[in-house]
Amino acid sequence: MEYGIQLPIQSQSTMYAEPWEAGAGVADLVEIARAADRGGFAYIACCDHVAIPRRLAEAMSTTWYDPVATLSFLAGVTERVRLLSHVAIVGLRHPLASAKQYATVDHLSGGRLILGVGAGHVEEEFEALGVDFARRGAVLDESVDALKAALGPEEFPSHKGELFSFEGLGQLPRPAQARVPVWVGGSSAPAMRRAALKGDGWLPQGDPRDRLPEKIEKLRRMRAEAGIEAPLTVGAIAEPLYMGEPSWHVGRRTLTGEPEALAESLRAYAAMGVHQLQVRFRSRGRTELVDQMAAFAADVAPHLN
Repeated sequence: MEYGIQLPIQSQSTMYAEPWEAGAGVADLVEIARAADRGGFAYIACCDHVAIPRRLAEAMSTTWYDPVATLSFLAGVTERVRLLSHVAIVGLRHPLASAKQYATVDHLSGGRLILGVGAGHVEEEFEALGVDFARRGAVLDESVDALKAALGPEEFPSHKGELFSFEGLGQLPRPAQARVPVWVGGSSAPAMRRAALKGDGWLPQGDPRDRLPEKIEKLRRMRAEAGIEAPLTVGAIAEPLYMGEPSWHVGRRTLTGEPEALAESLRAYAAMGVHQLQVRFRSRGRTELVDQMAAFAADVAPHLN
C-alpha cells in the first residue's frame, strides 16, 4: 500500500485547511512538496476550482490554485514523486485543451502525472463557463473517453462522440508515459460506476473506513461483470494523523500515538483492498507538518504492508 498527500495551501476549504495555511506562500508549498519527495510519498495532489460563488466562499474559501500550473511548477522542484490532480473538473474544459495541458505536464515531469477527474459540484462555476451543470455526469463520461484518446501515443488522436469530436489535429509534445493513468473521484453511485468502467483508479471522497469494504466489493463486481481484467488502483483517505502525543487539541477524529499503533490502524485499509492511502497531518505550521511527514515516512510507512 502506497501513501500520498493532498498538498496544503493550494486549496483552503474550512473542511480541512489549517489556520496557518492562510498566511503561507510559495516557499512553504515548495518545502512541503520536497518533503514528500524525500519521504517516499507516492504522489502530491492539487485540487481544481475555477471560481467560487459568494454563497460558498466562507466555507470553501476562494483559494484554489490551478492544478496544471501548480503541478508543473512543483515538478521542477521535485524528482520522483508523482503529480496527481485530485480532482480536475475536466468537464469545464474541452478535452483537447485539457489534453494539451496535462500532456505537457507529463512530458516536462518525465512521466509523473496521474490524472484524477471528477464531476464537480458548484453550479455557478459551470454556468459562468457555459457548461451544462445538469449534464455534468454525461459530460465527464465522454470527457474521460476523449482524454484517453488525446493522451495516448498518437500525434493525431481521434475521438467521435455525442459532445466532442476531433481528428486530424496534431498535438506535440506527447506524454512521456505510454498511458497516463486516469483515476476517477467520487463516492456517488454514478461516480463509482464511472470508476469501475472507465477508470484506472478510484478516489473516494471522505468515506468512513467501515463503509469502504462494501464499496470496494461493488467496484470489483461491476468491473468483473463488464469483463474488464485490468487492475484498478483503489484509494482511500485516512483519518487525520498526528505522530506521537500532541500537546494541543488535534480533533476527536485524529489518529495519534506511537508509530506501531498508527501503522496497525492504517494496515486495516490494506486488508480491505486499498492500494494507495491519502494521508493528512494536523499541524500548526510548515515546520511541524514537514516534521510529521518525515516521522511518518521513517517510522510508520515501512510497516504499512
